[in-house]
Amino acid sequence: MAAEGKARLTRELVAMRVARELAPGSTVNLGVGLPTLVGAFVPPEANILLQSENGILGYGGFSEEAFDPELVNAGGQPIRLNPGASFFDSAASFAMIRGGHIDVAVLGGLQVSARGDLANWSVPERGGGSIGGAMDLAVGARCLIVAMEHTTKDGRPRILRECTYPLTGRGCVDLIVTDLAVVEVGPAGLTLREVAPGWAPGEVAAVTDAPLALAEDLREMEL
Repeated sequence: MAAEGKARLTRELVAMRVARELAPGSTVNLGVGLPTLVGAFVPPEANILLQSENGILGYGGFSEEAFDPELVNAGGQPIRLNPGASFFDSAASFAMIRGGHIDVAVLGGLQVSARGDLANWSVPERGGGSIGGAMDLAVGARCLIVAMEHTTKDGRPRILRECTYPLTGRGCVDLIVTDLAVVEVGPAGLTLREVAPGWAPGEVAAVTDAPLALAEDLREMEL
């Protein structure tokens, strides 16, 4: 049984853990929502190029100071530019994505299946929603990390045997980082690599619908 009321990682700590997965010199696209927070934890010396679908390469996080409405990412958030940043049209931006030139995409998630299917754009009972560029990033990025909460607000698992929401992409997720765990997606299914501080593997498994294999070096998250 999972312990009730135990502390979970904040959104900022989830973003911090995701940032540790980004290799120096890589080109990275951060999706809207929680993934945008990752930019705040990318060290400048890592020389990571952040790319945005609306045509920016080389921005360096977010800035509310001296807000310029012409200088925003695809989610409409104000950004600051690093030296050498470049601008281009959406056709060139999606050519980068569809051509496999994005090393890592970090997207939010509503559900992830045991096979690495991703659903992140529509909750059927609410209606509406738009898949947007997420489908291109899901299949075009060389590595896809999903950053999300481990369960819904009412405690239902988001990591499932099969997604029940409309899919963004099939078999596209490589790694899941949640407020409870780091889970790797592989050919044989899901492997629990890390657990949040204070959480036991069995407690994480109790709030996960899909089967979880335990990594040989399973450990507590280092933040």
